[in-house]
Amino acid sequence: MRDYFDLTGKVAIITGGHSWLGYDMACVLAEYGCSIIIASRTEEKIKNATDNIKKQYGVETKYIVFDQTSSDECQRMAEEAESWKNHIDILINNAGGGSGISECDFLNRSQKDITAVITSNLIGSLLCTQAVGRYMVKRRYGKIINIGSIAGIVGRDRRIYTKNNKMQQPVDYAAAKAGVIGMTRDLAAYFAPYNVHVNSISPGGFYKNEPKGFVDDYSNLTPQNRMGTMGKDIKGAALFLASDASDYVTGHNLVVDGGFSTTK
Repeated sequence: MRDYFDLTGKVAIITGGHSWLGYDMACVLAEYGCSIIIASRTEEKIKNATDNIKKQYGVETKYIVFDQTSSDECQRMAEEAESWKNHIDILINNAGGGSGISECDFLNRSQKDITAVITSNLIGSLLCTQAVGRYMVKRRYGKIINIGSIAGIVGRDRRIYTKNNKMQQPVDYAAAKAGVIGMTRDLAAYFAPYNVHVNSISPGGFYKNEPKGFVDDYSNLTPQNRMGTMGKDIKGAALFLASDASDYVTGHNLVVDGGFSTTK
């Protein structure tokens, strides 16, 4: 089975792969021999990330600065990635994000902020998949992993946010991530004749230095009684879906949440 997880000779694009879960996924693919392209808007961050991965894992790395909300930019990114090694094997649509620093309460949230979140998380993933998918179809091989969220499958009790003075998750983020999960299923059917697999990972809450009260409340709602651990808990799911070990898996949403969504 070790051979099924070996990614030597493969090339992966991870959008937004310079930090947090994106970086973790880039690292695990690199650990198993994959050449890594990190694509995002901020050159300094993605350059540092690719330099660190190259140094730590000894694989070839590249960074591409682009804006995934633009179809032209996505096409340029895909062309640059393809020209690097003449093939793209894996795409992880990780770029997006949540609320930022704007007003998150639904009744007070602006249309501009709603549109920005949906465009970044949903439209951006579609545009990247379209651009990179063209090359995968030509080669009749590809693994596409879309990053969803448990926000796309369960509602959120915002009392633990207000109680702990933490910015709440906006409804439009949940809408975008539900769209990501839905598009994953239909893209899986669309790409199946071309041997291109499309799956999604829906993480639960991962600890990012949140207030202790919030962490305790969230953990109490989770059967495993903890939040996800950075540097660890997302890696196995990403490696499985990116590797030949998942060759008979497509259209699946792999939930990584410690059981949070099972008890609602």
